[in-house]
Amino acid sequence: MKRVSFAEFGGPDVLHLVNAEEPHAGPGQIRIAVRAAGVNPVDWRIREGQFQKVRPIELPAGVGQDASGVVDEVGEGVDGVEVGDHVFGRGSSTYAEFAVLAAWARKPESLSFEEAAGYPSVVETALRIIRQVGVRPGQTLLVSGASGGVGSAVLQIARDRGITAIGTAGAANQEYLRGLGALATTYGEGWVGRVRELGQVDAALDLAGSGVIPELVELTGDAGKVISIADLTAPEFGARFSGVTGDVPQALAEAADLLSRGQLHIPVEKSYPLAEAATAHMDSQAGHTRGRRVLTI
Repeated sequence: MKRVSFAEFGGPDVLHLVNAEEPHAGPGQIRIAVRAAGVNPVDWRIREGQFQKVRPIELPAGVGQDASGVVDEVGEGVDGVEVGDHVFGRGSSTYAEFAVLAAWARKPESLSFEEAAGYPSVVETALRIIRQVGVRPGQTLLVSGASGGVGSAVLQIARDRGITAIGTAGAANQEYLRGLGALATTYGEGWVGRVRELGQVDAALDLAGSGVIPELVELTGDAGKVISIADLTAPEFGARFSGVTGDVPQALAEAADLLSRGQLHIPVEKSYPLAEAATAHMDSQAGHTRGRRVLTI
């Protein structure tokens, strides 16, 4: 089969489409013929070697953890899914023609494979950090860097739970944030004052890693109410860095519920063929994404 792999840490140019042995489903796993794979910031951070001290990997390595596709192998002990089912979920080395998933859910018929591939990690991350930051219905949550995949999910989950969300993003994405139910403002000079004009902030999430942790602590008045998924220096300011995956099967179940109720929609900003994974990473790293990027097989 074909898969995207890298043999050294570095920029997007280390990614190559190579021939590889097909993986097979072990106990508690399924294998899918991949139709689409989600592109997440964690993918290129792993490619750069940013997590080697906390989550070391051996090279050469595959890329990707989110995918949608058609089940073609069912591992021992797995019930409720059959060969031929359409699913989306989380696994490893998903930038490939075949991938093994450790957590999955049935793909809603209303979603294309491309759309479904964009949900697993972003919804798991959104649910996890909302829980960890401890924001409650009736309170206000500030989301810094709110227009990407995780931000899009956070804003919609907050709306569904009765939490007021303030989102920061570029000027071109202000109406997009408002369409997701958020109070919106731009980042850049004077952004702290603009946020204060929108209301008191009870908790804050940093999704972009743009060096704003001190300001988020200032706005909340409590470093314990600030979480980042993108800035490894957050603990230096008393805030928390959240990088450990939570309950993926439960997150997928919640995603399916939100989707079925029409309370969650994350647009696919751009799709790329598998051979253009490097370009997808370059675009992801450039930021300013509205929604998700996916690879199609």
